[in-house]
Amino acid sequence: ARFARAEKFLWKVRAHLHSVTGRAENRLTFDLQPEIARRMGYGARDGNLAVERFMKHYFLVAKTVGELTRVLCAALEAERLQPPPGHAEGAGLGPEIDGFRIAGGRIGLVRDEVFEERPARLLKLFRLAQIRGLDIHPHALRLVHQNLRLIDQNLREEPEANRHLMAVLTDRRDPETALRRMNEAGVLGRFVREFGRVVAQSQHDMYHVYTVDEHTIRAVGVLCQIENGRLKDELPLASELIHKVLSREALYLAVFLHDLAKGGRGDHSLLGARIAARLCPRLGLSDQETDTVAWMVSRHLLFSETAFKRDVNDPKAVQDFVAVIQSVERLRLLLVLTAADIHAVGPGRWNAWKGGLLRELYHRAEEVITGGHEAKAKTERVAAAKTALRATLKDWRAAEFESYAKRLQPPYWLSFDHDTQLRHAQLVRDADGRKAPLALDTRVDNFRAVTEITVYGPDHAGLFAAVAGAMAVGGASIVDAKVFTTDDGMALDMFWVQDADGGAFDDDEKLARTVGLLEQALAGEIRLDKVLRAKRSLPKRTEVFRVEPRVLIDNRASRRYTIVEINGRDRPGLLYDITRGLTELGLSIVTALISTYGERAVDVFYVKDRFGLKISAESQVERLKARLLTALTTGPTQERGAPDTAGSPADAAAE
Repeated sequence: ARFARAEKFLWKVRAHLHSVTGRAENRLTFDLQPEIARRMGYGARDGNLAVERFMKHYFLVAKTVGELTRVLCAALEAERLQPPPGHAEGAGLGPEIDGFRIAGGRIGLVRDEVFEERPARLLKLFRLAQIRGLDIHPHALRLVHQNLRLIDQNLREEPEANRHLMAVLTDRRDPETALRRMNEAGVLGRFVREFGRVVAQSQHDMYHVYTVDEHTIRAVGVLCQIENGRLKDELPLASELIHKVLSREALYLAVFLHDLAKGGRGDHSLLGARIAARLCPRLGLSDQETDTVAWMVSRHLLFSETAFKRDVNDPKAVQDFVAVIQSVERLRLLLVLTAADIHAVGPGRWNAWKGGLLRELYHRAEEVITGGHEAKAKTERVAAAKTALRATLKDWRAAEFESYAKRLQPPYWLSFDHDTQLRHAQLVRDADGRKAPLALDTRVDNFRAVTEITVYGPDHAGLFAAVAGAMAVGGASIVDAKVFTTDDGMALDMFWVQDADGGAFDDDEKLARTVGLLEQALAGEIRLDKVLRAKRSLPKRTEVFRVEPRVLIDNRASRRYTIVEINGRDRPGLLYDITRGLTELGLSIVTALISTYGERAVDVFYVKDRFGLKISAESQVERLKARLLTALTTGPTQERGAPDTAGSPADAAAE
């Protein structure tokens, strides 16, 4: 009956696919999903889009087909492996273990009434299979399905059943496989009802590859791999810190719970914290451990949002972060949880650049919490950086170095490590000696999976936009930037770029072409807007995605600069349009942090006006919002200034 219902649903979806496309199309691509959902009568409900409700039904049906197919194939295989005639029926059977028995390399039941006699065995079966490293007999799985009704509130409150779940979750060898088996059998979603609500829950975007339940189980698996040292090359800091945390069970449970409130109304982090506060005591955690889990769930996005959206060289950003974290233990726990979470989002979602940003924030915060070097006075750190550089530049005369050092403001000396400052000094000295109008330097950083591009030349309005445009034309993506102007009016700017796959932009031919484009753009020899216009089309199957444009202006998170955060639909040339808009308003970009989450671009800029001040006047703020919303809402195939039918900037400016 379950197979028949699944077949009917899938045939209906397939018929609609053929009808919509006018051909034998059997791929349920992003652009077709909303229309199929509409035709099949799905509507938005409880914070979920119609297409998300349709896709949840689809994934549940696919899950059912997978479960039944595995049971059927295992049963057929078991029939083929029956003992030959003449052998005793019970030969080779292991001893009985509380109603279970190992036979033919699988764990089965001694009798069909085992679960009815003691329902906690529904969980113990999976724990025993995990301990022994064995598969579960198909007959036992069929009986699990038939006895799911036994998982009621009484069983959920039973200490033995909860101990079995915690043992499965925190197993040091392979919790992922056991949790996936429990999920496929329907046990996990019935025993933890909050988990059951996110089974097959999808998000209609290009960033989240897996359903929420699959992402959750994978995240627990990643956490186990971190603990076992299997990811120490990709996640070196997390692999080190996980052995220093004092709350191992709390960490595993926080990873399991962090997304269970997705798909509901409201902030899933805060709603998830309430779930944790309710569920942890039932699972045997103490009050202190419960508080730790609830805190981690409520703050599970804090590390990534700070690292990817704030300049960690800004003391205020680190201080605000530390004010929430408060202890080294919580700092360690949150770093490991964040690494596991991002790594489990999907292939390619984790890269070395993100890892580097998280590590940098961790070390800055740890130094502040423990009263280390970072907590020292800024003037001391600037002096130490200058002294170290002077000691390395042995062929520089004292007066020459003193003149160079005075040209750069304190933020520069706090933003780069010694090796980078050494490269900059040599680049500036060489360019000044040659009286070169422009000097460029590139360096591939394989550890962080980025290519550094340093630009040194006369500062002028629009420099950042020119670089952004040249990078877009050349196929490179800027992920971070720091912009400095010397006291004598020269720009010393650094851009970190990646290729389309999130790796270092290290193809020699492409890099040389991009550097050539950059030189032409800075010299005003090419019209970037015209070149980019031809590149602005989006892949047709992704045009269905719409991202509500938002511009957030924050004057509190930094003492010296206004922070502008922009959310919008990513497209070729978007960064160029945004930075050109900032330039037209007479603003200088000091730092930029560029992130892309599937189809969503999240760009953050630290800016100041032409007098070096924040943008604080209400009229200035509103003008800034309006100009940037124009850049965001100009469609990818439209001419600048053409009408935008997706919605007016005035509507979006309400944010």
